[in-house]
Amino acid sequence: MSKKLAEFPKWLVIIGVTLIAIGLLWQVGGKFLPLGKLPGDFIFRGENTTVYFPIVTSIIISVVLSLVLFLIGRFR
Repeated sequence: MSKKLAEFPKWLVIIGVTLIAIGLLWQVGGKFLPLGKLPGDFIFRGENTTVYFPIVTSIIISVVLSLVLFLIGRFR
């Protein structure tokens, strides 16, 4: 078995734990930083439709993920 194939289950576990941690932080952090309800997140409501543009939330998530991935790449 190749080395890359042997590391695949380890990466699946790491990804799973990371997603669980992000989900928990999202639930707990929503009380302190209401992602999705920030100023700059636009909601347009019509008679039968609602359109939601989470612009500021997307920018914050992008910056945080960029910093995390930069740090991971830096120490690798």
